[in-house]
Amino acid sequence: MDSKLTLGFHRTQIADDSICLQLDSSLRDLPTANSDSPVPLQLLEPLTESPYSINQNGEKEEDDDDRDVEEFRILGHSLCLKRRRESDSLTSNKREGSSSSNGVDVEERRRDLVKTWGNQPLSAADSEIFEIMKKEKERQFKGIELIASENFVCRAVMEALGSHLTNKYSEGMPGARYYGGNQYIDEIEQLCCKRALEAFGLDSESWGVNVQPYSCTSANFAVYTGLLLPGDRIMGLDTPSGGNTSHGYYTPNGRKVSGASIFFESLPYKVNPQTGYIDFDKLEERALDFRPKILICGGSSYPREWGYARLRHIADKCGAVLMCDMAQISGLVAAKECLNPFDYCDIVTSTTHKSLRGPRGGIIFYRKGTKPRKRGIHLGQGDESDQYDFEEKINFAVFPSLQGGPHNNHIAALAIAFKQVTTPEYKAYMQQVKKNAQALAAALLRRKCRLVTGGTDNHLLLWDLRPLGLTGKAYEKVCELCHITVNKIAIFGDNGTITPGGVRIGTPAMTSRGCLESDFETIADFLLKAAHIVCMVLREHGNLQKAFMNGLQTKKEILELQKQVENFATQFAMPDSSIASLITLVKMVVWLWKMSRPDTMYRIDGRAF
Repeated sequence: MDSKLTLGFHRTQIADDSICLQLDSSLRDLPTANSDSPVPLQLLEPLTESPYSINQNGEKEEDDDDRDVEEFRILGHSLCLKRRRESDSLTSNKREGSSSSNGVDVEERRRDLVKTWGNQPLSAADSEIFEIMKKEKERQFKGIELIASENFVCRAVMEALGSHLTNKYSEGMPGARYYGGNQYIDEIEQLCCKRALEAFGLDSESWGVNVQPYSCTSANFAVYTGLLLPGDRIMGLDTPSGGNTSHGYYTPNGRKVSGASIFFESLPYKVNPQTGYIDFDKLEERALDFRPKILICGGSSYPREWGYARLRHIADKCGAVLMCDMAQISGLVAAKECLNPFDYCDIVTSTTHKSLRGPRGGIIFYRKGTKPRKRGIHLGQGDESDQYDFEEKINFAVFPSLQGGPHNNHIAALAIAFKQVTTPEYKAYMQQVKKNAQALAAALLRRKCRLVTGGTDNHLLLWDLRPLGLTGKAYEKVCELCHITVNKIAIFGDNGTITPGGVRIGTPAMTSRGCLESDFETIADFLLKAAHIVCMVLREHGNLQKAFMNGLQTKKEILELQKQVENFATQFAMPDSSIASLITLVKMVVWLWKMSRPDTMYRIDGRAF
């Protein structure tokens, strides 16, 4: 009998007595080419009678047919696979031989030779990568992900990323491509741009957007390239104060570590070392002396709100374009759960994969139309026109100046993410992200941990480990052994040391897996246990290198915490768990069965393999 689950094999229906396990392709809402109706994965019926018969001597004897049938279960359903007989193989070979001897299928065979390698599943095409990917998925499932820059995308985004859209080359902007055949690619990119503006409540008459950047770093550099000349000045938050290296950072010894610092002159502003908050008075003083052409706000690890009104005032006073890199907080901005940089800034850039839960990439928003009166002289634009001229400059900087063809699969996935951003469910998700961050901060503070600024206004917090005598690097390593992922971060006042003094912790990823405030109380306990383990290890061995040489990975305390974390994390499903996982499971079971039993015969689409 048939179930209501059907696989997406689409050729001719074969009617026989076999069990049909059907995984409905309509649930995936995917178009099917050259198909009349879904064809079931056809497996033999489960064994219902004894596979033995009694011979003339009264002894049990297996029937020939039953000897070649093996039974197994998937999700509680009994399924059977039939072992291929030598006679079947010989018959098949004879058929092929007679066909080829007549020369009927020569051209078809040549075509098949070309197509065969391209139609293999990953497990067959590259078993090494397949196995590594399996291990990475297991790591994600069994661990606690606390890196503020990471998240779990939804199934629809993953489907778009792994789609046929990756096949198309489309250099240029919609309607002005360097290649033909882009009519549908244009539709996707135009829809993505429209949804991007809608996601942040922007008027298309006043704002434009470019969705082609490969990352936020390349998006930032495109802004600099479009608006500045080499050697022009930019000013952003210092990296040890929570800024990003793409805003122009020099190490204490003067080393230039990003393209922004190599091609442009940068001067950072900093946080107050006592409070951890941005010192706006010193920022204004330095900006008026330095006169940057672009003043940058936003950072990688600043846990508090940004004073956009004050920054606007300073930018106007020194004649700078005000740019916000909202990579970390873009999800909060879209959900209206923090102050809005679009109210004050001329240009806003962002990643698309962090709190937005979209694919990995970058995006640039820029003002269009007439400048408001009394807005400042805007020397950074290169003239004193009444009209913004960002659009042409930024688009030309993205392509052809810095990039080639955009990643169309990414743009489609981004359009999907922006559609989800406008839903009530997404707003509720971002509210929970903030609640979880505040719950985690409160739990760590109760345990006498030192947090930069004493807490958080957004989705991340900075734990200063120096009072415990620890470094971020050592703590990150031990957490990794215990299946907890955090990232080391420089803390202001590190005095130029190359070893960061803290870790950055974010809540979006585990919120995506379903964690609530009480779960982050448990996570706080795990984090503190990891800190105690690091202290103990350093007392015993002096440094981590010696500890690893002496078998740190097998230390009792490490294994115990690892087990606790695994038991906790595996309670929460990965966000892509869905019918797609069931489809993958069935396909994988059949494929692995075939690989492990080369003499096993099964049927898909009515054809024996």
